[in-house]
Amino acid sequence: MVHRTVRRRGFIRYAAWCAAALLPAAGLAPAAAADGAPPGPNPVAARLDAYWTAARMASALPAAPGKAAETGSAGKALPTAATVSPTVDGPRPGEYIPPSQSFDGMPQTGTFFWTDATGTGRTCSGSVVRSPGHALVLSAGHCLKGYAGTSPARDLGFVPQYHDGLKPYGIFPVRSNGVYVAQQYYDLGEHAGAEYDFAFAVTGPGEDGTLIQDAVGGVQLLTGTGYHQAPVRMIGYPAGAEKPLECWSRTTEWDSDDPSDPGAFPRIACDAFVGGTSGGPMLVPWPGGWAVIGVIGGYHTGGNTPQVSYSSYFGSATRAL
Repeated sequence: MVHRTVRRRGFIRYAAWCAAALLPAAGLAPAAAADGAPPGPNPVAARLDAYWTAARMASALPAAPGKAAETGSAGKALPTAATVSPTVDGPRPGEYIPPSQSFDGMPQTGTFFWTDATGTGRTCSGSVVRSPGHALVLSAGHCLKGYAGTSPARDLGFVPQYHDGLKPYGIFPVRSNGVYVAQQYYDLGEHAGAEYDFAFAVTGPGEDGTLIQDAVGGVQLLTGTGYHQAPVRMIGYPAGAEKPLECWSRTTEWDSDDPSDPGAFPRIACDAFVGGTSGGPMLVPWPGGWAVIGVIGGYHTGGNTPQVSYSSYFGSATRAL
């Protein structure tokens, strides 16, 4: 009888944990203000929504440097002398490269849009992660590092589930001083600091005052999970494409063979992940939805070929950030 009681209590605790894990993903209704009043409109989001027209979003270029961005007639990135060196890892002889597929996306993933110092539109991928503030978006460090500290947020916003020129949930502006990149990435640079190529952006409310996680839900951020994961669902937004890409594959450990980009990185083979997909999440199934274990970035800022991508390892530095 005692043995049965212990087992029953263990099951109850497990059931309670599952229910708790499901709750953050279920937050799809607009959040009320602290005093119980409904959220108010956000004019900053309204301005960004008007600025980022379908034409401007379609013409945005990848953040540079990043995933190989030159495209051929089939729309895939082609390695060039400028992007490939003898130390670049590509598909191994006989390696199966899973195909990617276009789809309409999912609410928790999307793309950043901003204008660079010349006024040119830029883009990178990202994902909404669960957080106490319900406002956090994850991407690559090489995408957002120019906006940390007091750098101006030049029309910088995040569009969840962007596809076909549409903003189904609107656009969420990134708060002033709201970009966080590991200090090691600045100190070491994009190559020597490739192990720190991740970033977080704190967004403001959408046009109707709703926080981003309350509008679309979020994925769980996982750290310290190791390099070998399967199945992994990778999602990214090629610059100029009407829809995002998804691909199912697995991650393995890749020890860099390039002394200028040292470290160990999760490696994943998936076809057609080109410029603009940087910052896109590597997802694994999780109670209530998905968890993110990496983003496209690190080891030549995400990979120099469209068939193989990398992530900085999510460990103590990610937790600290």
